[in-house]
Amino acid sequence: MHLTIRRQQIKNMMLPLAMIGGAIFYKWMGYLTFLSPYLIFMMLFITYCKLNFRDFKPTHFHLVLLATQMILSAIVYLVILPFSHKVAEGVFICVFIPTATAAPVITSMLGGSISFVATYSLLCNALVAVAGPFVLAQIGDAGDITFLHSAALIGSKVFPLLILPLVAALGLRYLCPKVHTVINEHQQISFYLWAISLFIIVGSCVSFTISHWQPSESWNIIFLALGALAVCLLQFFIGRKIGRRNGDAVSGGQSLGQKNTVLAVWMAMAYMNPIASIAPAAYIAWQNIVNSAQLVRHSKNRMEIKN
Repeated sequence: MHLTIRRQQIKNMMLPLAMIGGAIFYKWMGYLTFLSPYLIFMMLFITYCKLNFRDFKPTHFHLVLLATQMILSAIVYLVILPFSHKVAEGVFICVFIPTATAAPVITSMLGGSISFVATYSLLCNALVAVAGPFVLAQIGDAGDITFLHSAALIGSKVFPLLILPLVAALGLRYLCPKVHTVINEHQQISFYLWAISLFIIVGSCVSFTISHWQPSESWNIIFLALGALAVCLLQFFIGRKIGRRNGDAVSGGQSLGQKNTVLAVWMAMAYMNPIASIAPAAYIAWQNIVNSAQLVRHSKNRMEIKN
């Protein structure tokens, strides 16, 4: 019993330590960032081993979240626009961007529905790939990027990482069921992969912010970071609120709150004033602080129930 408690305490400390370590060793993240897509692929592959094709069912709950995300992004942009166009662009993109590819992994760790979040992630990414070029052309500076070229670029940055782990996991279920069962029984590996990812992600976030710091834009950068924090907390709150009404607060919160920030930074750099990309970069830190706090609290609650 004492060994189990001690092991759980160490596990609870891993995520905060990973974030602190990433912030301290940010200068060396350039050597590790190439690992991020591979880590996300492995986490998704392991998590998707719990699913089959019948689990992917679009529901009214999905549509409500999609509508909420689009409406909220428009409101945020219009409210901030009279004060600062740069800040409005940056905070808008933090709401408009699709759900993170790793969202099903965190949802699984928190006891939510993997299939729900995986389905929402596919729907949301498809919607942004189609609507993104139109919307961003109106509020940003899209330059000479055509709709088809833009949609193809967004899709190419998202769908391979979403689809390939799913295909691999479902294929393994039918081709090598024994191996599939072994992987399915070791879901905790995803947690340790996430800790490594967190170390790299936070370090990259700190490195990105420092490299893009401009003294003349100090106030805009501060407001972009604070705006990202505000919409991060707001989206997790609204998502959990909607989710609670539909019997799954965790899935609602992760679907709306956990964002594909890497895609957001790229979209901000491609379509908007480059300084606007500070908001999604800051969102990386904020959402991972929220996720880490949720995972620690979930682990403590599970230990209390066992005891």
